[in-house]
Amino acid sequence: MGITEEVYDFIIIGAGSAGAVLANRLSANGRAKVLLLEAGKRSNLWTRIPIGFGRLIENPAANWCYSAEPEANTNGRRMPVPRGKLLGGSSAINGMIFVRGQALDYDTWAQLGNRGWSYREVLPFFQKMENFGGGEEEYRGRSGPLKVTEIPEVEPLYQAILDAGQQAGLPFNSDYNGASQEGISISQTTIAKGRRQSTAHCYLEPAKTRANLKIISEALAERLLFEGSRCVGVSYLNKGTIHQARAGREVIVSAGSVKSPQLLELSGIGQADRLRNLGIEVVNDLAGVGENLRDHYAPRMRWQVGARGFTYNDKARGLGMVREAFKFFFKRTGLLGLPAAPVRAFFRTREGLETPDACIGWFPLLVAPGYRIDDQSGITTFTHPLRSESVGSIHIASDDTTVQPEINFNFLSSPPDAEITLSGIRMTRAIMGMPALQQLQVQEIFPDPGLQGDDELMAWVKQTAETTYHPVGTCKMGSDPMAVVDERLRVRGMSGLRVADASIMPTLSSGNTNAPSIMIGEKASDMILADAA
Repeated sequence: MGITEEVYDFIIIGAGSAGAVLANRLSANGRAKVLLLEAGKRSNLWTRIPIGFGRLIENPAANWCYSAEPEANTNGRRMPVPRGKLLGGSSAINGMIFVRGQALDYDTWAQLGNRGWSYREVLPFFQKMENFGGGEEEYRGRSGPLKVTEIPEVEPLYQAILDAGQQAGLPFNSDYNGASQEGISISQTTIAKGRRQSTAHCYLEPAKTRANLKIISEALAERLLFEGSRCVGVSYLNKGTIHQARAGREVIVSAGSVKSPQLLELSGIGQADRLRNLGIEVVNDLAGVGENLRDHYAPRMRWQVGARGFTYNDKARGLGMVREAFKFFFKRTGLLGLPAAPVRAFFRTREGLETPDACIGWFPLLVAPGYRIDDQSGITTFTHPLRSESVGSIHIASDDTTVQPEINFNFLSSPPDAEITLSGIRMTRAIMGMPALQQLQVQEIFPDPGLQGDDELMAWVKQTAETTYHPVGTCKMGSDPMAVVDERLRVRGMSGLRVADASIMPTLSSGNTNAPSIMIGEKASDMILADAA
């Protein structure tokens, strides 16, 4: 195999939620020469159709299909860890729910020593990226590339859930991405006119014809290249040929919370003893690489609905699926236009909290194994702590780029996570038992409603809970000894190298992590251009 070499100003590794943003913004002035590398393919048919996420969740053509290591608090299960493997990254396969999180999340980042990351300082980047027609001008963006919408039709079932939540004491919140997150709401989504708004669609499509931007798919980054402590490029494999691309200014790693620490470790940046044991030459002994892994660990509850015609198990049965297809293609609504959870609630599990610490999501059908629509009519719910304190790690097990790293979540190792999870289960049961839903003859079928004690409920959680696919933190930002990047996302002890994706998050944001990841891409772009100037 021959080795070819190209020279650019900026090299971006990973075309996901943050990487696609960087490619657009850094190439916008027409002067900087930008290379964007993506290990996956350009696209997949199912990414366009919202409900297609069910076809992508286990699809190796669009998904890395990682799995976590067995651990005691998952009852020895190897849980799936889906990550996007195509342009747009996980924004091209996710459930399309748009949640910024709380002001508290970002103020906490700033209090941890990350100047410039308080809520008021990141808010302009959230506004810059979004195009949303509702909410207050003070909080929302109107002209950004990312179209954010509300569910276009409030089904009778959704209204019943909203009413039940209010009967249980939760306020209705018309904009959980505005002044306050608390309450029960219709979900905001990255769907517009029936199409998924991935960063590939919103950021790369408008930029892909620029002469100064080169996008290479199926390009697997193998190693970063260094001259002393400066990163000068990357070696990558594309169609059987090894290429070396050199960066005159910077290399930005945006490969996500699994691949970013993996690439750093393969390149010699990480825990020195771990790297030496794998025969990797140490470039920078950096203890925090791969540590601080956090995710949302969520039990899924199942509820039978006796009243007919309310759930998609009824509506999409037999010829009903043909009707749903026509509904989508002519109105862009119905089952095929659904996000992962059209209704959600954010709430406080105990007195004395200033903001919500738990959430619940509702999906208006039951799913059978293989992501098929179940014959039984019902509702699926999930609940989890918003800011899990349990931390794990992601580390390479081999110096081979193609070998999956070891993912250890260490779920429920922080006692408050278990307490909040139990409170979430009980709040879900309380809402599902309210008159608005009892009119629909709703009954709990999983777990067994007879499970009431803390110990037996927690045993059920350990047997059945899954992640909500929100891994963050493995290249965390900060100034402490375990920080991997500083507040400008520069890798500590290195020059010419940054990380910009969900891996830099010091703590979890309160909810889905796609919106914060896009914001990170926007803020990183702004900092990189400012430093280059």
